[in-house]
This record gives sequence, structure tokens and C-alpha cells, in this order.
Amino acid sequence: MGMGALSRGGLVLLTMEWNGLDLLCLYLPPGTCHLPPAHALYLTERGFMTSGRERALLPDRALLEVIALGVEDAVAAERGGADRLEVVSDMAADGLSPAAGTVAAIRAAVGLPLRVMVRLADGFAAGDVGQLVRTVRELRSAGAEEFVLGFLDDEGAVDLAAVRRVVGELDGCRWTFHRAIDHCADRGVLRGRLVGVPGLDTYLTAGAGGGVDDGLPVLLAEAEVQSGVGGAPRLLVGGGLRLDHVPLLRAAGVDAFHIGSAARPEGWAVPVSVAAVRRWRGALDAVVVGPAAS
Repeated sequence: MGMGALSRGGLVLLTMEWNGLDLLCLYLPPGTCHLPPAHALYLTERGFMTSGRERALLPDRALLEVIALGVEDAVAAERGGADRLEVVSDMAADGLSPAAGTVAAIRAAVGLPLRVMVRLADGFAAGDVGQLVRTVRELRSAGAEEFVLGFLDDEGAVDLAAVRRVVGELDGCRWTFHRAIDHCADRGVLRGRLVGVPGLDTYLTAGAGGGVDDGLPVLLAEAEVQSGVGGAPRLLVGGGLRLDHVPLLRAAGVDAFHIGSAARPEGWAVPVSVAAVRRWRGALDAVVVGPAAS
């Protein structure tokens, strides 16, 4: 990737070639305008790339996914620099399917990609698969294009029949297998059984049921294995994730992060904090990845 730079008055104008595109990047240091800290606007032949959907395509940029319960959360997360939203309801049950109307309202309010939860009750059992299918149909009719799901049987193995039944309604939509992987009997076996299931491109995981503190060794090991496997589902790290975890995870090659309570310092009764999301965006963007980090 070729690059050139011109600095004037605190602003930095970068030119670069990436994936066959000639990009013009205006870098705006903190305090120079009312955009998020260290924000950049990328100009291509299609115009400025400012949406989370487009920013997530930029080289070496870590993806930041934020849980949104409604429009206010979604707008704040987008303003703070999130790349994607996980749309859920009822965090007292660790996130259930939202109402179709909520999805439609968020879709109309922001330009970020949405991953919408498919889950009817607390726990990891599929429950009424017919109702799950009806829920997916309602969510898709409301504009949902990406999903989050994951079901275990009574033995802690992936409930492949339920997963395949629900995925069959997605018609190729991309989806995340959520933190059920952290509560399964054998995560390696679970991954193996899900190979080839259409649309699966991400595992949301903390590495352990207790959160990232407990699961960090597993996350680092899986990141190392994944770095040598082309086309493997992406690791999206979340669940007790803190800012001090970021440098080690980024150095290991993890490039996707998921936050919920960390985006709400005052608790789930309060909407997403723009400032909190900006802190995460700044921390992810500040980490140097690859040879330059050594």
C-alpha cells in the first residue's frame, strides 16, 4: 500500500492506494472539530467514507460493536465511532430478540450495520424453534440483514438441528454465533460441527464463561491458530472486556471487539455514552498492529 502525506495547521492530508482504490484521507486530530477524536474521512471516487459500514473496510481498523437497546443507544454509538450494533432487548436476560419495530426504527436512524439477536429466553436452549423461525421472519421484514444466535442442547453440545432450522430462514445472511460457545462442553467440537453452516462469519467469545479475564489464554491461543487459517470465522471478543485487555489482544491479531456495559458507565438503565464509545474507538485506533509494534 503506497502512501504520501502533507501536514498543514495540525491537519494531515494522506494519499494512499489500497485494494486498487486511490484514497484521499483528511486526518483531524483531537480538538480540531466536532468529530470523534482521531477521526478520519476517506475520500474515494464515491465520496467521503464516513459511515461505520464503510469505515470498517479500512485496512487495519479494528471493528467496534456496541450493544443497542433502542434508537438513543444506536445514535450515541454511531456518534462515538462504533462500526456495528448488536440489537437486543432485555439485558436482564443477557439479551433477547428485539421487537421488529425497534429494528426498523434503528435502521432508519443510523447508517451502521445491525446484528440482531435471535433468542427467546435466558439460557442457551433453543426453546420453541417454530417461534424462533417466526421471529426471524418478522425481523427480516423490519430490515434486519445480519443476525446473532447460538443454541446448546442439554449436554452442552451445539444444537445443530435448531441452528440449521433458524439459519435456513436467513437466506444467506451473515450471522454471529454468540457466547453460547463459552458455555459449551467442548468449543473445538462445537466449531467443527458448525463448519459449512451458511452465513457463519463470527464467534462472539470471552474465551470462558466467566469473561475475558478468565478466558484470555484461550483467546490468545485461538487468535494464533486463526491467523494461519484463511476464511475462518472472525473472533469478536466481548464479555467482561476492558480497555487494558486491548493491547495484548490486538498484538495477538484480534481485530473485533464487542462492548455493552463498557459503553454505559452508569449502568444499563442509562443510554449508551458517546464519550465512552469514543474512548474505546480511540484506544482501538491507537494500538499499532504488526511489525511496527515491535
